[in-house]
Amino acid sequence: MKNNFYNKSLISIKSVSKEDSLYIFEMADKLKNEVIKKGKTNDLEGKILAALCYEPSSRTFSSFITAIQRLGGGFIPLNGMEHTSVAKGETISDTAKVFSSYADIIVLRHPVVGSVSEFAKSATVPVINAGDGSREHPTQAFLDSYTIGKHFKSFENITVGLVGDLLYGRTVHSLSLLLSKLGVKKFIFISPDLLKMPPEIVSGLKMLNCEITESESLDSSIGNMDIIYMTRVQKERFSDILVYEKYKLAYILNKSLMQKAKSSSIVLHPLPRVGEILEEIDSDPRALYFREEMRNGLYVRMAIIKSILMQ
Repeated sequence: MKNNFYNKSLISIKSVSKEDSLYIFEMADKLKNEVIKKGKTNDLEGKILAALCYEPSSRTFSSFITAIQRLGGGFIPLNGMEHTSVAKGETISDTAKVFSSYADIIVLRHPVVGSVSEFAKSATVPVINAGDGSREHPTQAFLDSYTIGKHFKSFENITVGLVGDLLYGRTVHSLSLLLSKLGVKKFIFISPDLLKMPPEIVSGLKMLNCEITESESLDSSIGNMDIIYMTRVQKERFSDILVYEKYKLAYILNKSLMQKAKSSSIVLHPLPRVGEILEEIDSDPRALYFREEMRNGLYVRMAIIKSILMQ
């Protein structure tokens, strides 16, 4: 398969094809085997990754740092910008120019929608979107799709349930689009009316001949799902804390609900969770968020970095 990622930024799933995704999955498989056998590779020896997080990150930040290290490269870590020149008023454009002179690739997380695109216009090295406000989170979509593909072997004839904050949850925006490109045709969107999937995403999926069911009831829908993708309500996106408090635990996955789910279903969550999946579910063999999903994130992000930096 052809590498269409070389020397390019990864800003949106919109620019990714099915073939591109399968290329990343195949690369992730190869890198997984190498890491299991040897612990690391030296494929990117001498390459530097700058990880710039304008809002808090633990899993995404750490997995990118680990990924470049296991590829033999080095890193510049900035998790929180309060002690940098950004706090002095430096523009995002200037920050892009500065770190382009230090690193071969930049991973950026920013709370403002569109900021990663703006940053990439001024950068002279490839930029990876690690989350831009409530818009997208492409690498999370890749790792979730990879996990689903590994479990079900095919993306056809499965029903994906996305649950929780579908309005502000950037992971579900990217994931639904990528899965539709990979062959998923049935989605169930579960959310309070205030936090429904943005209409432009729903209409876009329908244009791809996807069947969309929207509901406020997880209880009545969980039995139809092959993938139960839980999300937290995004506290940082709410201007009114009282509204957040009202909806933060609108859906709680517990043993009682899981008894209604298919025995063949799987549970995923981009994490962190804040109560929407009870700890009693962690030992359920269908719960893959710790056992597989997070680990797969390492291999997939290794694959993305390598594909961008090596032809």
